[in-house]
Amino acid sequence: MHEPLRPSPDSRLVDVNLDPPFPNAPAFRAAALLAQPGFTDLFRPRVVSTTLAVAWVAAGRRAAYVTDGRQHDSVHFAAGIALCEAAGCMVTGLDGQPPYTGAGGLVAAADRETHTALLDLIHGQ
Repeated sequence: MHEPLRPSPDSRLVDVNLDPPFPNAPAFRAAALLAQPGFTDLFRPRVVSTTLAVAWVAAGRRAAYVTDGRQHDSVHFAAGIALCEAAGCMVTGLDGQPPYTGAGGLVAAADRETHTALLDLIHGQ
């Protein structure tokens, strides 16, 4: 059965990759993001580190996915990023710049509101 992808923030679930290396430390630490009261006020964390989590954002099973690290030349994220972009998700690096540029990392969110809230929390570290 074919169904179009429908990103949705309704689950409030955000997958966060805690697997090193952490190239943006100390400015960004995923573990610190999870510890921020603002994060748990808005979202419910899940911890995974695979492309599946990014694809789940595109399919509406997750509100967002956040990881530090480099996606350039990574087979682990390319398909998920493409799915998210095709589905209309907000996909940027940790600094809000387009993927594969700037500080690196990845924030893939189902909608602009979720994306903005996560970037505010990330920049508040």
